[in-house]
Amino acid sequence: MQVGVVKRGKYGERLIETIREHTDFDVVSAEVPVVLPGFIEDPREFVEGLNLDPRILESDLLILYTFHPDLTPEIVRMAGERGVKAVIIPGGMARAGSIGELEKIAQKYDLHIEVDEICCTLEKCGVPAVDEFAEALGKPEFDVETRDGRIRKVNVLRGSPCGGTWHVARGLEGKTLEEAPALAGLLCQQYPCRAVRGTPGGIHTSADLHKDAMERALGKKTSLELPEQSRPIKINAGRDGKRE
Repeated sequence: MQVGVVKRGKYGERLIETIREHTDFDVVSAEVPVVLPGFIEDPREFVEGLNLDPRILESDLLILYTFHPDLTPEIVRMAGERGVKAVIIPGGMARAGSIGELEKIAQKYDLHIEVDEICCTLEKCGVPAVDEFAEALGKPEFDVETRDGRIRKVNVLRGSPCGGTWHVARGLEGKTLEEAPALAGLLCQQYPCRAVRGTPGGIHTSADLHKDAMERALGKKTSLELPEQSRPIKINAGRDGKRE
């Protein structure tokens, strides 16, 4: 499977590294400027002027770190025109454009669009390209080997797209079973996690997801509920976008 990544500055770099290091996916990338106008009157003309690598629009799955409400929908539209069937937009709805506009694009091109505040909430959804990607990268999942009340080894069954889950796994070896879940959340934040801070979601949700994954790996029952802003918005043809 080919994954296309449009990055902006440092955002998207870790995903590309993680794909190359921990999966068998092919990855192609393009980059938009770090500094962009607050308002882009003609997004199509602007995107065409960037001369992005055309291979990104031949991908099975496209992931956009454009973080711009004018630019993002236009690249999604161009992807739909070229036959891309699944797009993931990290960073939340505020920088993805309007739900109404994305719904129209999804309907016209039979396109699956997922808007995630943080990518470590990603799970299978019945869309082949997303499901194949989420088999390896998305909501963290561990397998743990223990000995004498301590973590002997942590295997990452599925890791966050930024690569933080593997950092967590390395840091937990030798720790006690009691301290491991909370430490998993702390290590995730110290990676450092680049998710937004100072809100109920963002970096705090990332930490909670890694803590929850470690608790499940240790056989504990969990009941983690994501805050509203961290719940993915999934948009498909014939279906209004909503948080899940």
